[in-house]
Amino acid sequence: MKKKILCVLLAVSMVAGITACGKSRVAEAPTSEETTEASDEPQGDVHEEEEPSGDMSQVADASEMTEVEDVTDPGMTPVTVDMLNPGSYEVSMRSSSSMFKVDSVELSVLSNVMEVKLYMHSDAYSHMYVGTAKEAAESGGPYIELQGLVDTGFFEFPINALDEPVQVAAFSVRKQKWYDRTLLFESSSLPEEAFYEKRYRSVEEMGLADGKYVCGVTLAGGSGKASVTDPCVIEIKDGKCTATIEWSSPNYDFMVVDGVQYDPVNTEGNSVFEIPVDGFDYAMEVQADTTAMSQPHLIDYTLTFNGSTIE
Repeated sequence: MKKKILCVLLAVSMVAGITACGKSRVAEAPTSEETTEASDEPQGDVHEEEEPSGDMSQVADASEMTEVEDVTDPGMTPVTVDMLNPGSYEVSMRSSSSMFKVDSVELSVLSNVMEVKLYMHSDAYSHMYVGTAKEAAESGGPYIELQGLVDTGFFEFPINALDEPVQVAAFSVRKQKWYDRTLLFESSSLPEEAFYEKRYRSVEEMGLADGKYVCGVTLAGGSGKASVTDPCVIEIKDGKCTATIEWSSPNYDFMVVDGVQYDPVNTEGNSVFEIPVDGFDYAMEVQADTTAMSQPHLIDYTLTFNGSTIE
């Protein structure tokens, strides 16, 4: 009998020891999800509490966030509701955080207000607030809820202007914290018919005769490190305008304007292109492909040709 009791006690102690060792290993090896701010994949029920509260401990500090990117460009002028025609338009959005991604943005222009819908397949964020993360926690609500569809959800809220930073807070379901985000909705991505008044002045409206001129030009977009020679040379021929654009780098191998690819016109020195200009005094969208990185990247830029500087 004594031997049987000893065997039972020995077996129990071995199980307890194995269980304790297992718990120790789990505690020492945090998962990647524990070290990330928020996943872009749907999370499901990952926390018992899914509603943000007025608890200030729910505000993420700078050490808990990824690198913050500047979403503005020098010289940007806000585009307000009175400058646009009523309707619904797809609009591009910049985010200060690579963790806050959207699939598409719909802009609704009403008689006296603009609203945006941010569509995303992820439910990593359950609520938003127009303001800072601290203000979101202090307010205690009401918050903008993620409105779910079968495959895609969306946040909807009003904005004051395009080309103007919008401070928002997003509530991470996984972390149960508010994160500061800065968003910018780009007017340059809207079609021309969205604007109440024409954004640019044409060659005809400028009254430019055939010939060569110099014109001030401003580059925006990208990382902000690239530049173009200012002023540039423009040529008017048969009512059409062509600009000679010289970059500050020899690493651009082609440009894209209105879906058409343009190759460099030189083989040595900084990359030089001859591209069409459809108008002056507005941010004309272009793309340029750079080979300076580990692999080629097609980067979005805008060029603004200043009509008042033409000589």
